[in-house]
Amino acid sequence: MTDTNVGPLYQMPVKQSLEASGYEVSICTFEAGEAHKRAETYVAILEFVAEHELSRSDVIVALGGGVVGDVAGFVAATYMRGCKFVQIPTSLLAMVDSSVGGKTAIDLAAGKNLSGAFLQPAAVLCDTDCLRSLPAAVFADGAAEAIKTGVLSGETLFSLFEDGTLTDAPAEIIARCIRYKAGVVERDEKEQGERRKLNLGHTVGHAIEKCSGYAMPHGHAVAAGLAVMA
Repeated sequence: MTDTNVGPLYQMPVKQSLEASGYEVSICTFEAGEAHKRAETYVAILEFVAEHELSRSDVIVALGGGVVGDVAGFVAATYMRGCKFVQIPTSLLAMVDSSVGGKTAIDLAAGKNLSGAFLQPAAVLCDTDCLRSLPAAVFADGAAEAIKTGVLSGETLFSLFEDGTLTDAPAEIIARCIRYKAGVVERDEKEQGERRKLNLGHTVGHAIEKCSGYAMPHGHAVAAGLAVMA
């Protein structure tokens, strides 16, 4: 499963790789953007997977950024009461944050991520070569979430943002962000306590996104939210 931005770039290499390993592949593509993380998209994808007769032994693969991961994960959590799910994040934001932790959701008119489920992916595969195709503004979205993690986890990670590591050696920061978030999620999967601090900057950030009609990207809104909280 992918969107109209990522599909033309990466869906065929992924499809060919899976087929070479013996998998039968069906590609479902939906319109890119937060505006399409809605019930209509979710239902259309459910109809697609049902039409293609996926079963619980099949795997739904999310190829894309945070929106793709959220929607694909919610489909996997609810189709036939749950099936396997793999994340292949292609944006920095998805690599450092949204692909890890098992949160899946769609947006409602009243707000963001109000309908969803917790479903841990069977695997998350981060290929940093995908970052080369990101526009600078989209890369900055992910940088905001990575810096948020640096604020929470301490000076060791935070200091890496000051010396160019994020642009020169992103794998190091991605790995550290994943390690930190995975530890928090292991201790508080359903966000009853410690995991809530991962929402630093998000209360204000989500409000900015909603008031802008989602014209303001998530990472930029979170960056503003971090500034407000600071």
